[in-house]
Amino acid sequence: MPDFGPQLPVGCQGKVDFLFIISADHTMKFAQDRLLASFPAFMKAIEAQLPDFDVHILSGDSDGGWQVKDCSLCNEDCDPEGFPPLCGAVLEPCDKKLGAGVTFPAGEGASNRRCKLASGKRYIDNTEPDRTAAFECIAQVGIGGDTLAAEAMVTALEGPGTCNDGFLRDDALLVVTLIQDTYDQFSAGTVDSWITALRDAKGGDDDAFALLVLTTDVDVGSQELCVPGFYIPEKNPLRLLAEGVEHGFIGSICAESYEPFFAETVATLVDLCDNFAVPG
Repeated sequence: MPDFGPQLPVGCQGKVDFLFIISADHTMKFAQDRLLASFPAFMKAIEAQLPDFDVHILSGDSDGGWQVKDCSLCNEDCDPEGFPPLCGAVLEPCDKKLGAGVTFPAGEGASNRRCKLASGKRYIDNTEPDRTAAFECIAQVGIGGDTLAAEAMVTALEGPGTCNDGFLRDDALLVVTLIQDTYDQFSAGTVDSWITALRDAKGGDDDAFALLVLTTDVDVGSQELCVPGFYIPEKNPLRLLAEGVEHGFIGSICAESYEPFFAETVATLVDLCDNFAVPG
């Protein structure tokens, strides 16, 4: 038999699964606004280099709760004259599950309506006519909750039969973005177990996923952006998580714009896609 040499990897062929875990803490309004402002440029930069760009985009529930304390915040899918905490909203079981794709953000600063996604799932796919508008709906999670960022990530990556069934594809690159302006002190598990969950989600292939983290920089030095003059020597578990994976990126959540942070990741994501080895 002729020896054709090593075969080139098939690559991800433009398939990328984006998981966002966005804190709903009361201090997060500024960060959510900056994320929404930077999202279109991030997607366009990747799409320009992946002509067959085929995305799944999921915003995972960071606290596993659903409530509206002030019903006057409601839009068309709950009753402004109703009674908290449900305000007449019709909920699905997954609306109150940690890590489940958010399709009904609720509370102060949230979309406060059901995001009607073209996929019929709890995530955006390529059938969505306006990807930016859909993302603005599912990512505007509000500032009325608590956050278990790493734990929500682990739950969001669970396999078939869960709320996010169909989101993860074996032949797609996985890109996880965690956004929390404080330390993650309350998520179940350890940094090592969170890393294991990421690896398990992609069959143990460290080159099949990337992790992007935007969080406080008070554990970097006293001259950083978030609290100038203040320094905590103990590292944020989210920083340790980003440092513990092969393709981890971490930036300051207090940056005026997130576009430079996302821009620096694009080349790596494209390279990972090009060199992606489809399991089996």
